[in-house]
Amino acid sequence: MGAEKAAGGSRILNSENVKKTMNNESAGEQREEESLQKRPLPEKGRIAGLDYGRTRIGIALSDPGRVLATPWSVYQRRGPGQDATYFQKLVQHEEIVLFVLGLPVHCDGTESEVSLEVREFGKWLESVTRVPVVYMDERFSTQTAETWLRTANLSRKERQKRVDKLAAQIILSSYLAILQRGDAPPSWTPSPLDDASIEEE
Repeated sequence: MGAEKAAGGSRILNSENVKKTMNNESAGEQREEESLQKRPLPEKGRIAGLDYGRTRIGIALSDPGRVLATPWSVYQRRGPGQDATYFQKLVQHEEIVLFVLGLPVHCDGTESEVSLEVREFGKWLESVTRVPVVYMDERFSTQTAETWLRTANLSRKERQKRVDKLAAQIILSSYLAILQRGDAPPSWTPSPLDDASIEEE
């Protein structure tokens, strides 16, 4: 009986230790995330805009002077390990100092399940690259990109190859415009559209 009590007590202690360890790890991750967010933007280095997708991620890059945003690539996702390697190399080769990740929200400014998925991806991206991630409104960025591509008289196949990186360019351009005014926030805060009568597609 005494042995059983001892074993039971040991299980309780082990369970408590596991919870403490998990809480400490979570707190440590939160401190690291806050530290990245507070890090001032370096004077040199490119900014990357990302249009998130579960299978593809559109990428746009700024010039070193952070004036222009250019469609750069569409990355086909291959799993956490290979994705991490890809973005780590992108940061190293292109000297990325900030990621601007498009955040999909409803017209009234409320976030959706996809918004939470994007935020989780942003946390993951920060953890594997050690580069800060900020969020920017991506409402209608894909629709705008598709409209632009249609006016270029491209085939459906050609439009599909370009739409994600063009959407990323639109997201990054919006952030650069704010940055050039000198009042870029740490991250964009969702808010309702001026025209509340616009219906979501």
